[in-house]
Formats: sequence, C-alpha cells, structure tokens
Amino acid sequence: MNKNNTQIERYQKLIEYLESKFKTDITSEDIEDVSFYSYRNINRIFAALQHETIGQFIKRKRLEKAAEFLKYSEEEISDIALDIGYKDLAAFSKAFKKHFNCSPSKYRNSQHIQQEITTIILQEQKENTTKTLSFAIEYLPRLKILYLQYKGSYEDIHGIETTWNSLIKYAFKKKLLSDETILLGEILDDDDITDTLQCRYNAGIILEDHQDFDTKGFFGIKEIPAQKYVKFIHKGSHESCYETYTNIYARWMQDVQLEFADQATLEFYVNDENTTPKEELITEIYIPIV
Repeated sequence: MNKNNTQIERYQKLIEYLESKFKTDITSEDIEDVSFYSYRNINRIFAALQHETIGQFIKRKRLEKAAEFLKYSEEEISDIALDIGYKDLAAFSKAFKKHFNCSPSKYRNSQHIQQEITTIILQEQKENTTKTLSFAIEYLPRLKILYLQYKGSYEDIHGIETTWNSLIKYAFKKKLLSDETILLGEILDDDDITDTLQCRYNAGIILEDHQDFDTKGFFGIKEIPAQKYVKFIHKGSHESCYETYTNIYARWMQDVQLEFADQATLEFYVNDENTTPKEELITEIYIPIV
C-alpha cells in the first residue's frame, strides 16, 4: 500500500469517528489516537479537505442534528440540547441562533408552519384525485456495502452520476457485479438543514459477507445496521424524487404517524436506467423509524 492510500485511510477513519462521536466530548488526544497525526497537522489537512476545522465540523454536526430533532420530533428543546452534547441550554440557544439566524423555538415553529401550508396544498390536490400515499413497514437486515461518497448539492444529478460511474467501474474491476447486484443510495443529510456544499450521499452496492477485500482511495466498505423502515415507491426520473419526498414529509403526521429514527434514508434502484425510460424508473425509498 502506498503512502497516499495510507493517509486517505487515516483521514477516512477520522471522519467515521467524528460522525459517530460528535455528540460526545472529543479531545485532541482522541483525534491523535484515531488519525495518527498531531492534532495541529490533522486539523490543517482536515480544513483543506472539508473547508472547515475539526471543531467547526463537530459544532455544525451537533446543530444540524438539533435542527433535525426540532423539525421531525416533539422532544423538549432542553432534552435536544442535552442529547447533542450541550449541557447549558443558554449556550445551545446562542450557538443555534448564530448558525440558523433564529432561536430553536422559532425554528421549530417555522418548520411546523411550512409543513401545515404544504399539507393544506396537498390536501386540496388530494380532494381532486383518488391517489393516496401508500407505504409499507419493512425491517431490513444488516447490509454490507461497498460505497463511494458524493458531497454537494443533491440537485447536482451530474455530480451524483459521476460518483456512480466511478463506483461501478471500480466494482467491475473487482468482479463484484452480476445480474443480482443490488444498487442503493444512502442519504446522510437533510438539504433543508445542511448547507448544500456539505450534503453527503453514498453510492453503494450490497456485498455478500464473504466478499472481503482491501479498498483503495476514497472507496470504502461499511455496514448499515439492521433497521425498521417505512417503504415508499417513487416512479419516474431521479430528478423528480424531490416531489415524492415533499409529499411524504408533508403528509407524514396525517397519514403515516410514526416516529423517525436517527439513521440514514436509503434508496434502492430497481431498474437499469440505461435500458429503462426515465418515466418508468422505480426507486424504493426507505425512511428509518423507531
């Protein structure tokens, strides 16, 4: 393994560590133990690649997670602050207001108002059509995937397609592709909360347990834990998925009435988009629930 690959792996391990531990108190010693760099040097590398320091990354992740709870749950603001690592409610409120330009309570109220307006619009549309929001509850087992991460706006279809092309090319070289290969997307951020430059999407293929090998560069292998989901079906182009998501979230409280789980949303791509017309493409959307 060359030096560059070793450095990339150490950086990826640090990202994975921060993603899993950002709610806790992370020390500079913890960072050094994970990355095998001095804190000063890894912070410079991190800032160059992420466009923010490690401290800024942790703070942003905490506040975005708080916004997610405010948007999708009725949990008390003080409990949310404690859950994401703020022991002082005043400090949390100050940091949240600085990041989102409004207080946590005002943010929650604005999200509720927006959802109510969207619900009214959709309800009016529903009265003029027989189409209903259909879904199923499914439990997915642990999934092992080979993935490549895209970072940026979810509306940048070309950028996401480029990521997929790189992943498929890599998987082909590794002889991992067959007619039974399952393709999935892992949506890690809410673009209504996270800055579009920081939104992450993992293009992935499901691996069998016996398929184990060393990855290089920014390709990785990870496990998605077993989880219960609400499954929806989107028919049409990937670009039009946004309309389906809007419909789902606007009618969630009324039609679904289940509590979101703190996990990533998954998309399974049923058709081969190279041989299927865009209007006939099927995407299975799995939203995690408690």
